[in-house]
Amino acid sequence: MPRITWVLLRGLTRESAHWGSFPQAFQHALPDTNVVVLDLPGNGVLHRQRSPVSIAPLVDFCRTELMRQDYAPPYQVLAMSMGAMVTAQWAHTAPQELAGAVLINTSFRPFNPIYQRLRPRNYGRLLRMLLLRPSDAALERVVLQMTSNHADQHLDALANWIAIRQRHPVRASNALRQLVAAARFRANPQAPSCPVLLLGSERDGLVNVQCTRAIAQHWGSPMALHPVAGHDLPLDDPQWVIQQVQRWSKQA
Repeated sequence: MPRITWVLLRGLTRESAHWGSFPQAFQHALPDTNVVVLDLPGNGVLHRQRSPVSIAPLVDFCRTELMRQDYAPPYQVLAMSMGAMVTAQWAHTAPQELAGAVLINTSFRPFNPIYQRLRPRNYGRLLRMLLLRPSDAALERVVLQMTSNHADQHLDALANWIAIRQRHPVRASNALRQLVAAARFRANPQAPSCPVLLLGSERDGLVNVQCTRAIAQHWGSPMALHPVAGHDLPLDDPQWVIQQVQRWSKQA
């Protein structure tokens, strides 16, 4: 039997290195799988490329890149935030290529209003980050505060994120283009044909957990909610995420 390929996708302006040790832990927990992490155009090793202003080209990129790396479908995808939008579009563009998807703390039109998809208290922070060009350390500190509810426990991650930004700086224009792509994305109201698991954080400070609830309700998909983690759920509680995936995989 061929090994299942799990594809891991991050969110806005984040790259594969932002997963930290999660891919290794995920691989250890699911040893009979291939775990592949991808950078999207404009991020990571592709930070010099221009980010598209819509989600569909990102789907095309993932499909092409996986075939280039000799990973054939069907795939299972674990994705966060904007990466989950890519996955949702993928599931409708090429449904035969996805065997399952785990979507973490994401939000879609038409299921959620803008004030739930991005909590208003973050508007000023994001605008200052785009316009004032803070230092790498200051910027990543703000990102950690917005995405983790245990920031004081992730000082090693913060240092790693600063190093990532210095190694692969995301252009302000690309950050804006990714925001536009995420804002413009409209999910298909019909549920994907593959099994889908929604994971959310009840105390997500960036995206209201009502977004996860709404998607699960509209699609009739199973959902699990973490009581205390922040938006970056794989950072705040990676083992919980892995346990939910293992449980769901057996059921699905």
